[in-house]
Amino acid sequence: MIETFSDPVLAELALLDTSHVSDALDKLGINGQIFGVLPLQRTSRLVGRAFTVRYVPITGTAGTVGDYIDDLAPGTVVVLDNAGRLDVTVWGDLLTATAAQRGVAGTVIDGVCRDSDRAVELNYPVYARSRWMRTGKDRVRVESYNVPVTVGGVCVEAADYLLGDGDGVVCVPASRITEVLDVAVGIRVAEQAIRHAIEEGASLADARASAGYHSLQTRED
Repeated sequence: MIETFSDPVLAELALLDTSHVSDALDKLGINGQIFGVLPLQRTSRLVGRAFTVRYVPITGTAGTVGDYIDDLAPGTVVVLDNAGRLDVTVWGDLLTATAAQRGVAGTVIDGVCRDSDRAVELNYPVYARSRWMRTGKDRVRVESYNVPVTVGGVCVEAADYLLGDGDGVVCVPASRITEVLDVAVGIRVAEQAIRHAIEEGASLADARASAGYHSLQTRED
């Protein structure tokens, strides 16, 4: 099934791979490659705009870990900042089932998830540092929503653009999306030209030189 997007920016972003966007981010001097956060399924794809959630340890007062999910619009990407913790989860079966039912585009976690088989069964994209079963309930709580968070060394703000595939996730600041797309599309076109030239018998060195490959991601200061 081919997914359609009402937002033309998301439609264009969906045609790219994370490698194209990563190179464009490098060229423009933007830190957007989310480190250490990988998909549960190698075949996952994720495209959407961020809804951010910041977690903090509970210090005597209990709090919610996931009541926000019912209010999310279809196409949203849930971005959870749990400070990279690997000892407690902030995403599991019930959140996955609800998100999948509501058409949420996926979840990106600086931390771990659980009930991973359920996400695979529903083909729901989850990107996390790992998976483990220990609940975050009574251990962490939501501190705030739609605030700047840090995920894999990248600052993600509400409504930023996210693209995920089998290699991981990249974040594009909403204010820079147009220029990033312009550069990323140019990189994709150049790589397609190189591939076509090789299929026609050119050497890799000649094909790369013809397309200016070695400067595609180089920052222009």
